[in-house]
Amino acid sequence: MRVVFAGTPATALPTLEALLTSTHAVAAVITRPDAKSGRGQQMAASPVAARAEEAGVEVLRPERAADPAFLARLRQIGPDCCPVTAYGALIPQAALDIPVHGWVNLHFSVLPAWRGAAPVQHAILHGDDVTGATTFRLVPELDAGPVFGVLTEAIRPSDTAGDLLARLAVTGADLMVATLDGIESGELEAREQPSAGVSRAPKITPADAKINWHHPAVAISRLIRACTPEPGAWTELDGVRIKVWPVTPRGAIDGHSGADVSPLAPGELRTQRDRVLVGTATVPVELGDVQQHGKRQMPAADWARGLRQGSQPAVLG
Repeated sequence: MRVVFAGTPATALPTLEALLTSTHAVAAVITRPDAKSGRGQQMAASPVAARAEEAGVEVLRPERAADPAFLARLRQIGPDCCPVTAYGALIPQAALDIPVHGWVNLHFSVLPAWRGAAPVQHAILHGDDVTGATTFRLVPELDAGPVFGVLTEAIRPSDTAGDLLARLAVTGADLMVATLDGIESGELEAREQPSAGVSRAPKITPADAKINWHHPAVAISRLIRACTPEPGAWTELDGVRIKVWPVTPRGAIDGHSGADVSPLAPGELRTQRDRVLVGTATVPVELGDVQQHGKRQMPAADWARGLRQGSQPAVLG
């Protein structure tokens, strides 16, 4: 089939690579406009745009997918289908109607679970054991179109959102190509999603990513893993923001040392020679890496050595 791929971030690159090496012809790529990036805030092309240009594929960068000039060019190209992975903008009906086989989206959950912008983050945040990826036909309602194919993926106890998304991006790329193959051959038909089991996965904001040390250790660990690498879980010490990487809950008998772990109040820091513990509503957690605002990322034990020791215990809030 003649396809036009829509995608923007690095997460979409495995799909683009799979399409470029498939039997389908990638006639063009649609991506978000160039944006400021990095410390210097220089304008930069999206990862998908950069790879498409390297491959000699035409790149379309509409401000809005409803722009008349964009719609006219898409009609000129005449795609049979438009596969989509993490494009990052709504597709209007006028664009949905152009390809004969519609737009096929790769979504990183087993629909109808976790419809929305952050399915992988919410799966980890809510303690799911299994997630996956789904290919489905785009319709105006968010992530509600009929399903072509599904794969599943176990969520590992140490998975961050970045870890899990990286795996799903690769396996999902193969699912997308298999879906297009099935559509082209006529052997694959989309099936309507069940009405039961719908859950929502809105974008997780920096405000959502603040750690509440009064929550149980397991919930805190899930929040941090769900927010790694973006938007980054954080806490404060004396009004200074500190970014926190994944932590390890420690039980009443510490597997790290074999010693008893005496209780800590929620947010209370205990600094030891090679580690830092923080109290929660249940058992303490051991901090991994941290990054104080304006400084580099470092192991928590190194960061704690620079703290001023007072008569009162340090408390994160």
